[in-house]
Formats: sequence, C-alpha cells, structure tokens
Amino acid sequence: MLATVKSGALMGVDAVVVDVEVDMAMGMPFFAIVGLPDNAVKESKVRVISAIKNCSFELPLKKVTVNLAPADIRKDGTAFDLPIALGVLAAAQIVEPGVLSQHLFAGELALDGSIKPIRGALPLAVAARDAGLRGVFVPKENAREASVVEGVDVLPVTTFRDLVEALAAEEAIAPYQRDLADEGRHANDSVDFTDVRGQEGAKRAMIIAAAGGHNALMLGPPGSGKTMLAKRLPTILPKMSFEEALETTKVYSVVGMVGDRALIYERPFRAPHHTISDAGLIGGGSVPRPGEVSLAHNGVLFLDELPEFKKNVLEVLRQPLEDGRVTIARAAQTITFPSRMMLLAAMNPCPCGHAGSPTHPCNCNPVEVQRYRARISGPLLDRIDLHVTVPPVRYRDLTPQREGETSAALRQKVQQARALQLTRFARTPGTHCNAQMTPRQIRKFCEVDAEGASLLQNVVDRVGMSARAYDRILKVARTIADLEGAEAIRPAHVSEAISYRTLDRKLPA
Repeated sequence: MLATVKSGALMGVDAVVVDVEVDMAMGMPFFAIVGLPDNAVKESKVRVISAIKNCSFELPLKKVTVNLAPADIRKDGTAFDLPIALGVLAAAQIVEPGVLSQHLFAGELALDGSIKPIRGALPLAVAARDAGLRGVFVPKENAREASVVEGVDVLPVTTFRDLVEALAAEEAIAPYQRDLADEGRHANDSVDFTDVRGQEGAKRAMIIAAAGGHNALMLGPPGSGKTMLAKRLPTILPKMSFEEALETTKVYSVVGMVGDRALIYERPFRAPHHTISDAGLIGGGSVPRPGEVSLAHNGVLFLDELPEFKKNVLEVLRQPLEDGRVTIARAAQTITFPSRMMLLAAMNPCPCGHAGSPTHPCNCNPVEVQRYRARISGPLLDRIDLHVTVPPVRYRDLTPQREGETSAALRQKVQQARALQLTRFARTPGTHCNAQMTPRQIRKFCEVDAEGASLLQNVVDRVGMSARAYDRILKVARTIADLEGAEAIRPAHVSEAISYRTLDRKLPA
C-alpha cells in the first residue's frame, strides 16, 4: 500500500514542503530511502524501526521504500524521522492515511519513541501555512518557536505512541497557545553606556553609527575601552520590528539556536575569535549553513583585533557589507542567507599597541606600522564608514563622577534620527537607514552647500580618497544632520564626517 505524509526540507532560511511517500510491498524485508537524502536522513530508518517496535507497533516483514519528493532537493537533518514513521504505519494500515493529509509533520525520534527537538521549526511552519495546510506537528520544545506564524495550528507532540493513538482515535491535539507576555523586550540590560567612563568622542561615534546603521572601526591602545563600547552598541540600537525579529529568528532556527524563545527581539551581537575560518564567518559547508555574518543579521558583528584575522577571511566580508546578503554556490544548489548587519571592528594603532600614547613609548618604526595596517585591505576600509580613535583613559575619567547618559536615553536619540530616515525612504523599499543609501539616493538626499563642497574637494584631492569613501562621508554627514534634526547638511556636519576617515590618511614618513 502507498501512503503520503507531508514534511519539509530547509533551503537556506526558508523551507519547502516535501512529500514523504512510503510504499510497502511483498518481498524480502528491506528498508530503502531515496530522494537525495544525506547521511542523517539515511540513518533515520534505524531510528524509525526501533521506535516503532519499542512503541509496541507491529512492523510487517515487507519491502519498504521511502521517497522524498521532490527528489532533486537535497534533504538533511533528523526532522524526517517522524513523517517516515507515520508513513510506514499508514502504509501498514495502522494509521488512517486520510488524517495525515492536512498537516505537516517534523520531529526526530529517539529509540524509545520520544520525540526530540529539531532545527528549522519556524521556517517549516511558514512553509505549512503557505501550502494551505491546517497545522504542523512539531516537538513540544519547538512549539513556542513555531507558534509565531499566524494562520496555521501548531500542535506539540512528545511521544510517537501518544501521537499515533491520537490520530487513530481522531482526537484533536490542543494547539499551542502563544504567550505574548514577554515579547517585545529590548536587549539585555545588564550592560549600559553609563558603565563607560570618559571616551566622549568614541561615544559620539557610536551614537552616529547606531543612528545611521554605519560600519565602524575603533583604533586605540589595549585597555582603552574598545570592547566595552562594542558590547554596549546593541543597547542603543532601535528596537527590532516584528518583521526584523522574524527574519533574525529564522536564521537562528535553521542552526538550532532559538532555545525556548518564541521570537528573538534582542539585536544579535556576534563576536567570533580571530582564528575563525572564512566558512565559519560567511557560512558554507557541503550543506550550506549560516555563518557569523548571518547570525548577526539585524544586529552587530564585532571583530576584535581586526588585523589578526586571516586576510582571506576578511576579504569575504565585501559582499555582505555591500549587498546585505551572502550567496553560497554548491554543485547541487545555490543558497542565499541574509546578512544585513553593522560591522564593528577594533584594532591597535601599531603592533605594540601604544602609538600615540603619552605614557607608553612606542618602539615601532613607520614601516612596521604600515605593514601592520596593510593587513586590512583598502577595499575593506572603504566599506567602513567611521574610523574612530579611542585614546587611553585618563585617571580623572576613572574616578567617581557624574554618570553619563544611559543607554535608554541614547537610544531615544537614535530612534528619533531613524524615524526621519524611515520617512525619507518610505517610497524606496530595501532602504531602511542612511548607510543603505544607493548612489542615486545620495545625490538626492545628501546635497551640500558651496562651503561643504569645498571641504570635500580639499580632502579628496589631498588624501586621494576613493569614490566609495566619498560616498561614505556624505552618508555619515546626513546621519549627523539627522541627529540634530537638520533638514540640510551643513559644513560642520561634513567636517565631522571627514574627521572619521583617519585611516585614509597616509602615515608620516
């Protein structure tokens, strides 16, 4: 007998509905799975057979063939255990096939029949809704994550036997009720900008970066507070919208990092070690998985000790910084992951770290400093809007004093500037902040007067900046004007934006 059960396969951060077709025929006992399965799917036959027997169901001694259609899409993961097991029982006429047709099933089976959590429950729920199915059966641990999708019932299951008995008796399993009590919270409040002493210039740069969504590079000696500032940047970013939270949660869902949350409302902050590989940073693998740039989607990617990263690792950042997405091509498929994040990096001014310090002499010669900074290519530097100098902290700044503005107060300023940008770009889908402006939008929204144009001409001719660096200056100047609520970009805004391009200047001989 032939039976069909609906399931789903992950493709990037989305899912497609897969028909799990099970044919049971006379012949030597044999269990085969076809339809481009990976090793984890091939091994499911062992888990399925053991789970069926340990749940006291009789498995006929027949030839069982499982086809995962469409057969040209690669299937990976353990979520096919549950639909394969149900298909086998339906083909054996233990479960009525008709009750399976309006739902999508996904779950990993333990040998005792318990159902374990899976990756990608949220994209699977979206796929079930888009396919017009009534509901999706998922492990109990994944029910909260999948419940954010409206228009489809999320039915939590804990054991295979309980599920089969409920289906056989046509008993309705109660849909998971979504708890809205803790949704909409902002980032963790355990860190705050009031913890940062001094460094008013660097704080100002962080506010500008947050207000316009700009990439930034902090340049300063060890212990000056670069990492401290970086960890607090997400606390002043605007709250994520529902659409942004859904996009971010889908990325974390496909790698199994959602946990017990329904939606991830906190801006991600990812800080990979400098020993990371290019595949770990950008994503990849035989079955492509999101990398750190995608896990930082709608948040912050912090690269500490930037020159210590391998050159080939840094160079793969060019596409995500420019396009906001990562495309990974493999022989069987091409996958695109979202990567619209803010890059925040930190580095020392020289190999010893003390160039320019009034208290620690620097023994590096200009050639060593140039070689050290040359580890970061010009094209990558062009894509970083703000070069922020973070000087050593003075003693008087460390002593108890009046606390600075809180992250909540700074976030309010950032949100006011972002509100202006949302209004400005309301008719241009895909542009949400100043950092994402296209060349045409720069010409339209970043006009400067004669004095500002003279400033730009002088610095471009003297330093030899690229056209991309010129555009970055205009974008930052637009953000500075937005923070002040100014309609036009004034020379002071242009001058401050130019001051954040320190690494474009040549070192003294």
